[in-house]
Order: sequence, then structure tokens, then C-alpha cells
Amino acid sequence: MDEHLSWEVVVRFAFTEEQDELRGVVRRLLDRRGGPEVREPDVVADGFDREVWAQLAEQVGAHSLGIPEEFGGGGFSLLETLIVVEELGRRLSDIPFLGSAVLASEAVLATGDRAACERLLPGIASGEQVVSLAWAEPETGWARGGFRTTARSDGDAWLLDGRKVHVLDGAQADTVLVLATTDGRPALFELAEPEATATTPLDLTRRMAEIHLRNAPARLLGAPPVQRIVDVAAAALAAESVGAAQRWLQETVEYTKMRTQFGRPIGSFQALKHRLADCYAAVESARSLSYAASWSVSTRDERASELAAMAKSACTEAYYAIAAEGVQLHGGIGITWEHEAHLHLKRAHSAIQLFGTPSTHRAKLLTA
Repeated sequence: MDEHLSWEVVVRFAFTEEQDELRGVVRRLLDRRGGPEVREPDVVADGFDREVWAQLAEQVGAHSLGIPEEFGGGGFSLLETLIVVEELGRRLSDIPFLGSAVLASEAVLATGDRAACERLLPGIASGEQVVSLAWAEPETGWARGGFRTTARSDGDAWLLDGRKVHVLDGAQADTVLVLATTDGRPALFELAEPEATATTPLDLTRRMAEIHLRNAPARLLGAPPVQRIVDVAAAALAAESVGAAQRWLQETVEYTKMRTQFGRPIGSFQALKHRLADCYAAVESARSLSYAASWSVSTRDERASELAAMAKSACTEAYYAIAAEGVQLHGGIGITWEHEAHLHLKRAHSAIQLFGTPSTHRAKLLTA
């Protein structure tokens, strides 16, 4: 085979005892709290589970894991943070961890602006502040640069013009950070007076908002490498999807053991065994790729962008396939608003779209 047509990625690592214990602590905390409430289709919660948010911050220090100690963090790494993300996905948690403790903190760190880090990161680390990153735009989606939102200098201040969509927890955030273009380059700004309008998303467990900017005063934080934010977002969503897919598959298997048809559990039928086996293989493959991406992005390995794109594509697609299969195997109850099956299906569908579709990521892999 031509060497240019063969590509093998081998990543070997194992979680430490401390990382396994972190996973166990977070899982037990979330299991005690339970999963999300099954909401009516026309109701979107304005807030989130602040009790879980506070417990993760105070008892586990989850928000601070990827933040250096000098900025009030725990001084661990992004890998530990993504372990928490996977467990939050397992419970379809509605807290703003992905937007604040992952995306916003990484964006601030990526600027290299020490003053900004000292001012914003301690609040994120303690959980006292919810910080949101306004990234996507109607025309370009989650682009890596070339934002249509522009920034211009006005003396000592900056003014922003544009529109941001799909802003995670934008209406609940205490602080909103905006990626915009100035002098032809992307830069990160902090809105002086954030005003976001909540929108009704497909996934009712993930709040989103729009922000319309017109001469909006802001503070320049720096020029972060947008590709780093793309990689972190992709790896995080892959981890979340794996956690959710694993638990939903377990729930589906248990249901097939309980539901009977023709005098026997439906899980005993060979055809359903094959379908569940395919789901299990999909979860395990997705998990391996997710862990490879998490490690690579955390260590800033040279393959980080490729592995993150691969993981985002494969893991969200695997989750969607398992979510859809789970609805089918739950039968009539699986298509009612009273069951969490629809929450998984909608979370999976939104995960495919969030931070760029699989086809978008694969197209960039082909041109890399």
C-alpha cells in the first residue's frame, strides 16, 4: 500500500487510580441526584440544577480541574475535566459545565492574557461565576476563524457588531465572551453588558441563546488560537456522547430483560441480541476513540486536531444510532413524553450538529 494512503494512529495510556476515583466520586454524586426531569416539549427551564452545580464545585472541585493553581484552580489537566464531562453526559446533566468550565476557561487560558486569567478564572474554578463563550454565527457556524462579528477600537474601549447563535447557557451566564474579527484576525472579547435572548432548542436539557451585537462595548482579552478551542470542544462533546450512549444502552438492555412478548423477555430473541451487540460494539469503539482524543488534546499532541475531529464525528454518530435503537426497542413507551428516551434522541441529534457536523469535520480532515 502507498505510504500516503495508509494512516495508523496508536495511542496507549491508562487512567491512574486518582482519575478512576474522580470518575467514581462524580458518578456517585450524580446517581444520588438522578437524571433530568422529563419535560414537556413546550417548556424550557430558565435555570439549571444549582445544587449539583454547587456540589461538584465544593465537594469535588470539578470546575477547577483544568485551571492552573495560580489562577485558583486545581492544577490538574484537561483530561480530568473530560472525565467529568463523560459522567455528566451519562446523566444528561443540565448544568453549564461544558460551556463554562470547559470552553470558556480554555478560551481564556488560550489568550495567554495573565490579567484576564487572574480576573475570570477564579470565579469559574469556584463555580461562583457562569461564563459563556459566544462562538457560532448564522452564516458560518462554528468556524475556525473569519468571524463576521467584528470589533473596532473606540479609544480605550472596543465596540462589537454582529450576531451570535447557539450560545451555550448565554441567558444564564454572568459573563459572556465573544469571538470576533479585528484587523483580519480572530480575537476574544468580554462583553461589558451581556444581553442574551434565550432560544428554544431541540435538546431541552441544553440551554441556548442568541446575542445581537450593535456597538456593544467590550474588553479585548487577547487572540487565542481558535483551533485549540475547536479541538477542546470536539473532544469534550465526544466524551459527553460516550457517557450518554453507555448509560442509555444499559437502560435499553435492562428493559429488554423486563419486557415480555410471546411469554418470554424480548431480549432473549436472537434478532434483538444482534442489534444490542452492534450497539455495544459501537459504544466500545467510540469510547476508545474518545479516550485517544481526550489524551491527545490534553497533552497537546501533534495529532490532537485529527483525533478530536475523528472522535467528534464517530462518537456523536454512535450515540445517535444507539439513541434511535433504544427508542425502537422500548416500543410504545419509547415515543412518549413521559419517558427519557426522547431526551436521549434529542441530545444525540443536537450533539451531531453542535460544534460542526461529522461531514464538516471529515471534510477538514481530508484537506488537512
